Amino acid sequence: MNIPRLTLIGAGPGDIELITLKGIRAIKSADVILYDALANQELLEYAHPDALRIYVGKRLGKYVYTQEEINQKIVYLALEYGHVVRLKGGDPFVFGRGFEEIEYAKNFNIECEVVSGVTSAIAAPASVGIPVTSRGFAESFWVITGTTKKGEISKDIELAAQSSATIVILMGMSKLAEICEVFKSHGKSEMPMVIIQNGTRKNVKSVVGTVSTIIEKSVSENIANPAVIVIGEVVSLSAEFGVLNAESLECGV
Repeated sequence: MNIPRLTLIGAGPGDIELITLKGIRAIKSADVILYDALANQELLEYAHPDALRIYVGKRLGKYVYTQEEINQKIVYLALEYGHVVRLKGGDPFVFGRGFEEIEYAKNFNIECEVVSGVTSAIAAPASVGIPVTSRGFAESFWVITGTTKKGEISKDIELAAQSSATIVILMGMSKLAEICEVFKSHGKSEMPMVIIQNGTRKNVKSVVGTVSTIIEKSVSENIANPAVIVIGEVVSLSAEFGVLNAESLECGV
């Protein structure tokens, strides 16, 4: 009989090549794979032909399974089949609720392992030429969820807006107007800002502006989820921001 075990894998930010070798090896040895919406489904091609593949993701706030149901599935499938791989987008310990799944499985004496992944908080900005830190521009960066468990804007954004750090906001598009208002209230209307949709993927799309202009620009460019929001001076390092400034000078702005 197969030994019940769970491997929690970070699938990376979207580009299929941005997964670790350890993650690929685990996928190849899986008896069951539970995968999320943000995990690149091409990764399932590495699985054994007989492995079960079960989608448990969420899109536009609609769940296929609740978190409690996913926890229960992990345990049932591990006891029934053996090696369960839980494939999550980005890194499973960055707003991925991975720790909850590990703790639940451990209650049933299921062996657990975490395989870290490349987080979109860093990779998405990098995919459009923006570092989260750079000498003379930012000495640190914050990674914040835009929406809390209660569906509210995170209070940490208020604190972050008062710092000189780069601010990276995940799951924040539904709170974009509120986020911009927070930064405006701290005198940062002209702070460079970028929204990156489908970061690292072939269909990556981004829009650059400032806190005061980004909403209008994102609407005109039809920017939507999945997207990463970055606010800070490092955004001015992007080629797109340079073009934007050049156009502003030509227009006499």
